[in-house]
Amino acid sequence: MLGASDSHPDIHWPSGFSPAHAHSFCRAEVFVHAPPTAAFHLLTDVSRWPDWVPGVTGTHSGTLEDTFEVRFHGHRFEIFVGERVPPTRLGWSGVGAGLQLYQAWLLTPVDNGTHVVTENVVRGPAAKSLDALAPVWARRLHVLWLAQLKRLSENAPGKVAG
Repeated sequence: MLGASDSHPDIHWPSGFSPAHAHSFCRAEVFVHAPPTAAFHLLTDVSRWPDWVPGVTGTHSGTLEDTFEVRFHGHRFEIFVGERVPPTRLGWSGVGAGLQLYQAWLLTPVDNGTHVVTENVVRGPAAKSLDALAPVWARRLHVLWLAQLKRLSENAPGKVAG
């Protein structure tokens, strides 16, 4: 099981949402043969998430800039973007279904592509129950999400290096 010491040193955690305060913590990473802009565009085009993010069945833009709603496995989550540094950093917090979460993304340019790291801290009764029943649930979800991100980024029309 991952712990606070497994967190990437360049992740910016908001107060109260570090891996040390988590009921569930997950980290996953992948190399994408595409520039950071390709992956960043996919991650920030929330309206398309139902087409490719596992478990997401609907999205809706919020009334404020950098807010949106997500339907994930039948549950509604309000999401607030806390960090956006195109095309290398994203972070958002979410509230819903008996839990609070913060998900951070690092997209680091490397030779021939991008190193993508995502980490997720989840707190709340639902996170405790789910983590006890299936401790690898978050890891599997992140691996699936990254596989889709990799596939779509690498097949993006007009992708260019850089």
